[in-house]
Amino acid sequence: MIPSNSHYLESQKRRESNARTYPRKIPIAIREASGIRVKDADGKMYYDCLAGAGTLALGHNHPVVVQAIRDVLESGLPLHTLDLTTPVKEAFVDELFRLLPPSFASRARIQFCGPSGADGVEAAVKLVKTATGRRSMLSYQGGYHGMTHGALGLTGNLQPKRDIAGLMPDVHFLPYPYSYRCPFELGGEQGWRVGSKFIERTLNDPESGIASPAGMIVEAVQGEGGVIPAPDEWLREVRRITKESGIPLIMDEVQTGFGRTGAMFAFQHSGIVPDVLVLSKAIGGSLPLSVVVYSEELDVWGPGAHAGTFRGNQLAMAAGLATMAFIRENRIDEHATTIGGRLQERLCQIQEQSSCIGEVRGRGLMIGVEIVDKRGGADVLGSYPAMPEMARAIQQACLERGLIIELGGRHGSVVRFLPPLIVTEEQIEEIAAIFHDAVGAAERVLLGVLQEARI
Repeated sequence: MIPSNSHYLESQKRRESNARTYPRKIPIAIREASGIRVKDADGKMYYDCLAGAGTLALGHNHPVVVQAIRDVLESGLPLHTLDLTTPVKEAFVDELFRLLPPSFASRARIQFCGPSGADGVEAAVKLVKTATGRRSMLSYQGGYHGMTHGALGLTGNLQPKRDIAGLMPDVHFLPYPYSYRCPFELGGEQGWRVGSKFIERTLNDPESGIASPAGMIVEAVQGEGGVIPAPDEWLREVRRITKESGIPLIMDEVQTGFGRTGAMFAFQHSGIVPDVLVLSKAIGGSLPLSVVVYSEELDVWGPGAHAGTFRGNQLAMAAGLATMAFIRENRIDEHATTIGGRLQERLCQIQEQSSCIGEVRGRGLMIGVEIVDKRGGADVLGSYPAMPEMARAIQQACLERGLIIELGGRHGSVVRFLPPLIVTEEQIEEIAAIFHDAVGAAERVLLGVLQEARI
């Protein structure tokens, strides 16, 4: 007899840390997976629009990834090499540099890190602090950069920081252009222009309280912060300001890299080139890997300045090489633009028929749906209060109907779609139909309960 979901979940609850997260909201045990589909231990099928939080660019067990892993296993090549090089590593770097803008690749250096995006962020911070001799870091409200001590210090989300003393000092948070909830109550172009002017004036103010920064870290699309794309013009302004101020610009593309937003890298939409690029998730082709690519001018740290035992994961490099090549050869970034546009279109149609969707936004196949309480009064921007209980109800209704989605953003009130980039138009239609039904069901149940409570 095959063990059920409940068997695995009870065992997990008994033995795993109280810090576990996803099983609390997605209480299943996955037994099989292929492409965008997964099957749980009870035999139920789901569309996976979480995809390892964006790690599975080509979905589960894609043939080119599986074959790349098999080739390494059958070749006799080493599986682990620290930072010693191999033919697999050489080919991986060749392919990655081929994907970068030529002006960046021609002067780039690469550091292989521990196998997580957070370690890549830690390396990037150490790099710019070493190169500049400065100590302050600039980050953004709503940003997410990882759960290690330094990366957490750069992260906007307060909840995981509350009980942790002594996080990285001298981190200063700047306003990110979030039109639906603009920190300046302006929104649109006026909002981001005021925001960029605020940044520039702060950096030029001798009484700002911020020591000369070692670097600025930013996401071109905030993921965990609620799927908030930065306007291209704003990002160009940020690049201008940092260049003129001599501040290295770090782009955190851990979640957005490799076609996710409809460009190979999200910063390319704006036409800028960063000084430092942090990559993880999709770069390992579903296996753990993280790298930092940066301008050669910053390469002044010494041997061993950043190290890690598992930076030589050969299976991840082979899987990542296969993934990058497949994305490039099949123009998967263009597919993400087209199919992501279709999903946004369907979600906007659902918004028109819903009473709880405040905004649909995103780029490519990185899409967020902000869930709000329209019974409350709108603010000066016409935006309504967050409604996290409705977002949770929608997530549960989706799971019951065979769709795995995640929540994020302020108060956990943004439904996030991160499907594999190989999702088809037919699958998008089925996903949208499930979501539409789930939203309707959640509204009927939750709003009915709330209405009864008022009575």
